[in-house]
Amino acid sequence: MPPINVASLSPGARVHHELRVVEREMMKTTNGDPVALLVLGNRHGQIKCAPVWSDKLHWVDGAEPGTIVQAIGEVKNYSHNGRVLRQLELTSPLRIITSQSINLDDFLPRVDDDLTILWSALDKLRGEIGSSKLRRVVALFFDDDLFRLQFEKAPGSTRGHHAKVGGLLRHVTEVTAIARTIAKSMRTGNVNPVNLDLVVTGALLHDVGKVEAYRVSPAGFETTPCGHLLGHIVLGALMLERRIAALGEQICSEQQLLELQHLILSHHGTLEFGSPVRPMTLEAEIVHWADESSAKANSFVESIGDASNFAGGGEISERVWMLDNRRLWQRSHAWE
Repeated sequence: MPPINVASLSPGARVHHELRVVEREMMKTTNGDPVALLVLGNRHGQIKCAPVWSDKLHWVDGAEPGTIVQAIGEVKNYSHNGRVLRQLELTSPLRIITSQSINLDDFLPRVDDDLTILWSALDKLRGEIGSSKLRRVVALFFDDDLFRLQFEKAPGSTRGHHAKVGGLLRHVTEVTAIARTIAKSMRTGNVNPVNLDLVVTGALLHDVGKVEAYRVSPAGFETTPCGHLLGHIVLGALMLERRIAALGEQICSEQQLLELQHLILSHHGTLEFGSPVRPMTLEAEIVHWADESSAKANSFVESIGDASNFAGGGEISERVWMLDNRRLWQRSHAWE
């Protein structure tokens, strides 16, 4: 049976499908009785379960985050703080599904894109780098089959923009295309102050650290120990240095390596957003804003498409945490 589209379930829909336990929280009622709150989901989205009260707690035994369960129930509306939301009301105990009999790809959110097409777009962009030295630097990562496999499975974040399997590949492809366009638009007559090859290289490499900073498991997208201790930005700069050192020959000078590491280390723009340094070159500034454009645009797309943000009805959303707690406007008219 194909995965059910959890995101599009409407009240009255019957569910008899395998889903992943995304979250589980135990709370107590005012009387002190335990109650379980679960969120279930698959590659298409998530849905909250109606509270499982103390008399039925055995229905969710073993249903810990990352567990695959067979859920039977009905989607219903409920009101919360003036908002009409949907939830899955279980009608029978959850059945735990053994990990050997599942395909994890069906239960984690993933990009809708064909990854082959994304790779073709990314490889075309790096193929346009004119500098043989920069082409070799980029190839240290993107000619490595194991790295490509890890890269295409990694999310762009654990919770936020491009937080999907394939999200990192899509994000980096977007950032590189955006950065390249900005760089080319800087031309005045026959003069362009931007080193286009350096911009494309910086965009391609800016998030390589996420391959080591994040991992994908049945529990979802998690930050690794080195991701916690160093962060993906520092990891990316270290990975670049390690790969160049491992080559056994000098393909760029120390000054050139410093400039490439600066592109990685400064791409979040400011210290409060995780960059240890602010952009100090024109190319680093362009990569930063290309990264910001891709991240914010994706957050808008995901937030506008999330019906729960507009659960109160109307054109104006609730405040969206991914977009600095802004409200969003969903136009009701069409442009022809």
